[in-house]
Amino acid sequence: MNRRAAFLLLCGLLLAPLASPAAARARDPLVPRAFFFTAAQSAQNPAPAAETQPPRPNVTAYALPPALYEKAHHLGQIELWFALLGFAYGVVLLWLILKWRLAPKYRDWAEKASRNRFVQAAILAPLLILTIDALSLPLDIHQQWVDRRYGLSIQSWPSWMWDWTKSELLTVIGGAIVVYILYAVIRKSPRRWWFYFWLVSLPLGLLVVFAQPLVVDPMFHKFEPLAQKDPALTASLERLARHIGENIPPERMFWMGASEKSTELNAYVTGFGASKRIVLWDTTVAKMNTPQIVFVAGHEMGHYVLRHIPKGIALGALFSLLLFYLAFRSIDWMMSRWGPAWHIRGVDDLASLPALLLLLAIFSFVSDPIANAVSRHFEHQADQYGLEATHSLTPDSGEVAAQSFQVLGEVDLSDPAPNPVDVFLFYTHPPVADRIRFALTYDPWASGGHGAFVEH
Repeated sequence: MNRRAAFLLLCGLLLAPLASPAAARARDPLVPRAFFFTAAQSAQNPAPAAETQPPRPNVTAYALPPALYEKAHHLGQIELWFALLGFAYGVVLLWLILKWRLAPKYRDWAEKASRNRFVQAAILAPLLILTIDALSLPLDIHQQWVDRRYGLSIQSWPSWMWDWTKSELLTVIGGAIVVYILYAVIRKSPRRWWFYFWLVSLPLGLLVVFAQPLVVDPMFHKFEPLAQKDPALTASLERLARHIGENIPPERMFWMGASEKSTELNAYVTGFGASKRIVLWDTTVAKMNTPQIVFVAGHEMGHYVLRHIPKGIALGALFSLLLFYLAFRSIDWMMSRWGPAWHIRGVDDLASLPALLLLLAIFSFVSDPIANAVSRHFEHQADQYGLEATHSLTPDSGEVAAQSFQVLGEVDLSDPAPNPVDVFLFYTHPPVADRIRFALTYDPWASGGHGAFVEH
């Protein structure tokens, strides 16, 4: 269970990764996530510039050499079991926090410190957040260790701990505000708090999505206008935008310095309104040739043009409404059965927060396959849009797309034979083999037709 996601969930952001996939490390990001090479290789054998990269052989299907196949499949198994273990660990941890009556202790400290409700929330929420995250730190460390072991991360441990600390500070500040609002609403309307808090969470969620690329992301990575870092690439992307008839100015295209911490490759869209932008990681710019980057940009423009961010936010709002209602229907039963033993006075008691988070975590896990299926559909649409956008602009655009996915799969160690349970529960994107197959077979122009999204 992702503790930060639980608090974002309270803000109505169940599908926040659709809006900002760089905010948290997804199992399968907006494009497959990494060029795999070890830290030593990254330092001693820098990748050639995009213009000098040798051409790759034609791709007929996603295939890996035997040793790489085993490595990629093993990593996929690790990630599946780690995701399942993480959820189980989070549920047990919240149950133990309830059984150990830690939240009532924090509540008593807060009430002794002040009679002010906000001060009480500002004391209890950080204590509870830090307790949960401190007890979950071994899982976070193990995930970073796996990333380093498989070459997906080159971030030093001091740098990683500093990022973890910054994330905790943000979570503590945001958590205190959200918890105060939540319990103010519960006290005001004990029977309809789930609906009123959902209404309050909508502008909070929009504020988070708007502010993240402007305030939060720069705390963890360096961002610069792509036009300043690579004018030639920017010009190619502008030609793509003009070709598809979209006005996506260079001011909306950004370069992100990921290579100081990661060997992974990615690009994403984020924000809305004045903060909406397309972001290319510097590893992407360094390791892909121009036609491949143009296809990736076409995929991202697909998210932009097909309005996947507002659609994701809207769907997330509907999911969160359902989850809040289910939590409302369950929390009274939980309090009547175990509340006295846990020293929790009632639902309106700040000490009931771990119980509410436990319910939301369970209901969220059950509903995640539906949300992930929607995400996979969006990603498939973006792949299709990228193919259509580059069809008459890039020779052999389907082959270029397939080569991009093949390279990404090789260096990312994307599982060539993922467990169907893994795909169903956790994959936010179609498996790489499916994406390659679609890129090679999608050809509506062969029979004189046109694309579904781009007609020329």
